[in-house]
Amino acid sequence: MEQNVVIKKVLNNNVIIAEHPSYEEVVLIGKGIGFNRKKDDSVSFNKADKTFLLSNEKEKQQYVDLVPHIDEELIDFTNDILFHIEKRMGEELNQHIHVALTDHLAFAINRAKKNMQFSNPFLQEIESLYPKEYQIAMEVVTMIYDKLGIQFPEGEIGFIALHIHSAVTDKTLREINRHNQLINQLVQLVEDTMKVTIDKKSIDYHRLVQHLHRAIDRVHQGESVGEEIKLANMLKEEYPVCYNLAWKLIKVMQKWLKKPVDESEAIYLTIHLQRLTHKS
Repeated sequence: MEQNVVIKKVLNNNVIIAEHPSYEEVVLIGKGIGFNRKKDDSVSFNKADKTFLLSNEKEKQQYVDLVPHIDEELIDFTNDILFHIEKRMGEELNQHIHVALTDHLAFAINRAKKNMQFSNPFLQEIESLYPKEYQIAMEVVTMIYDKLGIQFPEGEIGFIALHIHSAVTDKTLREINRHNQLINQLVQLVEDTMKVTIDKKSIDYHRLVQHLHRAIDRVHQGESVGEEIKLANMLKEEYPVCYNLAWKLIKVMQKWLKKPVDESEAIYLTIHLQRLTHKS
């Protein structure tokens, strides 16, 4: 059944904000949906190819300010990209990605056209921590090349992957980046202390980074991994260097996160470190 909505604001020929009887304000995207229309006009909800909510007032205003400065075809293409991401992730994305990723891609495309390249110091950590998001980000970069003929630098894959991860976990990019900085610092401490260069492509590096990531999450959630006193004593005797380094890592985590870290984390970190440094 056809349902009409009332236009609250026309952002461009293809994007409008309308008042919906059930969802309050919605963003409607469709070819020509805003053409020759104005505030308070009635339009069929079915004319929209895509719809999404922006219930957060700040994000809605950001989107309203952003859209007029971006090419209409790019807005439409970005929404195709978001649809692809949502389908591949198999879950609904947080509404803030409509603002954040649209803004990021517009600037990234502009940088690429000017041959300005930004390095991503956490690229390998991102690939290790969020493999599914990283794979989908690679697909997005391919979509952009196929559609626009623009080749993004590898670092952009990492940035797009972070936006995807942010949208499925409801974590802010700032929070995710802080965690990646901490993990990077911890890995650097391992290399400096053990005087090794860790193979960032190895499965043991991947396991260490995954463990550090989960440990940080456990700290935030106040979870414990359980006490294993006998195992701790055995590891302390068998692998004293790795055990002491594990405690150094825990102290850095506590200082960075400003929260206590469960002592049992030292056991599992020691095991990871021994496996990693032994192979190195």
